[in-house]
Amino acid sequence: MTRIAVLVSGGGNNLQALIDAQARDELGGGKIARVISSRPGVRALERAALAGIPTSVVTRKGTAPEEFDTALLRELATAEAELVVMAGFLSVVGSCVIEKYAGRIVNIHPSLLPAFGGVGMYGLRVHTAALEHGVKVTGATAHLVNEVVDGGQILLQKAVEVLPGDTPEILQQRVMEQAEKIIFPRAVAELAQKWCGV
Repeated sequence: MTRIAVLVSGGGNNLQALIDAQARDELGGGKIARVISSRPGVRALERAALAGIPTSVVTRKGTAPEEFDTALLRELATAEAELVVMAGFLSVVGSCVIEKYAGRIVNIHPSLLPAFGGVGMYGLRVHTAALEHGVKVTGATAHLVNEVVDGGQILLQKAVEVLPGDTPEILQQRVMEQAEKIIFPRAVAELAQKWCGV
């Protein structure tokens, strides 16, 4: 069994997809051991609690990056995490975290990287940019995390058609349902299987 820590910052839609995949025994021998939020009181923490998953909060706001990374590493160690999953985690982690879990941190991004990625590109900003550029196809990417924001090795991608009349909100929902919720659990399962017993 590979112990998974899921990092969250908000509503937890992708966390829920992972919880549902775990309930179907589709996480490749992985088990969500802890959900760690960068913000207190978010819906993702409620989702974890409902699923009986231990939670903790490592506050990013008002904390120096080095202090945040140290606190995060402490929580990951306490959870005995072997795989780190960023599911709507809005904080950039430092090199000490990336080095500690090299090849074992996965993120989901709501575009077909390298398009519409990088610093400041998250949430509705990504879909707004896609619509402003007039793309006909967008999607989601599951990728490993390295020191370049959204620049790690691509694991899985899934395309989603952009339709006439789409708003950023409508497109965000379609990408989540038709791409993110499908490829993210698969990518996590593949990594969990890879790191099981290593």
